[in-house]
Amino acid sequence: MGDILKALMVDRGGASSSSTLNKNWQSGRVSQQAPRRIIYSFYTNKLVTEPHTVEDKSMLSIKLCPARFPVRTCALLGALVVLVIAKPALGADLDQPSWLPMAVGLFGGLALFLFGMEQMTTGLKAAAGDQMKFLLGKLSSNRVTGAITGAIVTAVIQSSSVTTVLVVGFVSAGLMTMTQSIGIIFGANVGTTVTAQIVAFNITAAALPMITIGFAMIFTSKGGNGRHYGAMLMGLGLIFFGMNIMGEAMAPLRTFPPFLELMQALENPLLGILVAAVFTALVQSSSATISLAVVMATQGFVTLAAGIPIVFGAKIGTCITAMLAAIGKPREAVQAASVHVIYNVLGALIWLPFVSLLADAAIAVSPTEEHLGGAERLAAEVPRQIANAASIWATANVIIFLPFVGLFAGLVQKLIPVRPEPEKLIIRPKYLDDELIGVPALALERVQLEIGHMGEWVRKMLDNFKPALEQGDAENFNEIVKDADRVVLLRDYILDYARRISQGELTDKESAQHTRLLGIALEVEGMANTITRELVPIGQAFQEKRIEVSQTTGEMLDQVYQSVCGALDDALRAVVKDDQGAAQDVLVRRDDFWRMSEEVLQRQVERLALDDADRLLKHRLQTDVLDKLRRIYILAEHLAIKVLPDTVVAKELEAQV
Repeated sequence: MGDILKALMVDRGGASSSSTLNKNWQSGRVSQQAPRRIIYSFYTNKLVTEPHTVEDKSMLSIKLCPARFPVRTCALLGALVVLVIAKPALGADLDQPSWLPMAVGLFGGLALFLFGMEQMTTGLKAAAGDQMKFLLGKLSSNRVTGAITGAIVTAVIQSSSVTTVLVVGFVSAGLMTMTQSIGIIFGANVGTTVTAQIVAFNITAAALPMITIGFAMIFTSKGGNGRHYGAMLMGLGLIFFGMNIMGEAMAPLRTFPPFLELMQALENPLLGILVAAVFTALVQSSSATISLAVVMATQGFVTLAAGIPIVFGAKIGTCITAMLAAIGKPREAVQAASVHVIYNVLGALIWLPFVSLLADAAIAVSPTEEHLGGAERLAAEVPRQIANAASIWATANVIIFLPFVGLFAGLVQKLIPVRPEPEKLIIRPKYLDDELIGVPALALERVQLEIGHMGEWVRKMLDNFKPALEQGDAENFNEIVKDADRVVLLRDYILDYARRISQGELTDKESAQHTRLLGIALEVEGMANTITRELVPIGQAFQEKRIEVSQTTGEMLDQVYQSVCGALDDALRAVVKDDQGAAQDVLVRRDDFWRMSEEVLQRQVERLALDDADRLLKHRLQTDVLDKLRRIYILAEHLAIKVLPDTVVAKELEAQV
């Protein structure tokens, strides 16, 4: 393995160059007759050979090529590099720990472990994001199903923060109540313990096959879920590979009394909680902290009595991440983060007096290794006991606190009320969250919701046009123009967010949805432009010329106006909620709308014969108003058509011919 890793190529930088970590190479003393070794270049996809110094068998050549790998990949390769350098020392049989090689092995293994967790969760989120969105939206009707759904979703995507972000979006959009969302947040804590259960299997022998198969799936799959599942499998392999490296690095510590005393000190619940909370705040993953405790238990360093406080501290540490993530976010996000904090802190505090009871429960449901004895038996049994204790504790907390969901909701709403706050910016996006950029299916849903937010301002502009026209108030027209600026800014936010989504790997379905949503955003902006650039000038002309509309014509125009408003409402609901029924209603009412507009035109033709000095001006302005309302209705139809299947659209339009 070491000889293979020596040939690693780090793809980073500019023109091709070489550097090494030994003095012979730095001084240029390379034998012309030196053996040549094979180097594989990821950049050129070719095998090349170059001289290898005889004096230094561990010489490592690093090629710098134009960047094609992401920073995370280079970090992974860097971790492998330091492992190669330290490999001889790690394998040495020493009476006293050799701190530098041990630190390199420990932190290199930890880097692989954390990178593997990130790869696995990224693959899971990308592969299952769409289905998880469906589960959250459809199976959260009450607190019990909400908790179960939260556990399932988080177990799959392995990120309670992503689950919370999704929940906040649903609450902000009015698709879910705060009470329902709290049940999901409770359940998310159960889902995050799944990683510890996987790690407790400690199947390090399967690590390299998993990495190999996952790597092959990534590089042979042209797109879609094949690459995502490959990343997931490769990440899982890296987790076990990192565990193995850390285990080898920490082996000398088994007989080092000061370290063993430190591990025993963690059995003090307060100290264990503090250490775990700080570490979790640094790595921003409670799953990583708990899994690391399981890894250390496999070496006999962490007992069950120390592992349980670490579990408590890991969950408290995630509260720091949650509160930091809520800074600058809508009040609903702050409320959700507050629920997360209160729940985890209370869950840890109430169990402190019952740590021994929780330990007994974990031991009772965990397998025993009676054929082993002493430290070997503890190293075999404790990892699963810690993982089971984490799952039991998280599940018990859900059962304990679920009846008090209403109290949690009332408390956070009282502490952090949702109220208008002075805003220095003209407008900011309501649903776009950077946390979801790496999960295209979920990020595209946020674009969908933000388009609905954009549509709300267009609807407000249309609502304000009628009173502005009837009252002849110039200030009302100015407010409509300001709202149009907000629509344009939201469009820019949406386009930038969509651009960043497109930089990731999208399936064919996601690419089609991406294109469709961009088209919808532009159609919504087109409505705002029609109102502010065309309807508003007409309204201002009515005001300047003091044109009065007859009662009959006014009533007929009002019917057309109300029909346009209804079509816009249905079209926006169809876009935001994927409501094909609402989209059908827009197309079905098309004939009635055009009939009403034709009646208005006929009325205008009849009034041309009246003896009125302003009849031509009135005819032109009123006809212009009708024409712009027609245009808005057509744009609403365009939105509806983008939601409906092509066969349904063709059938509806054919029926109206």
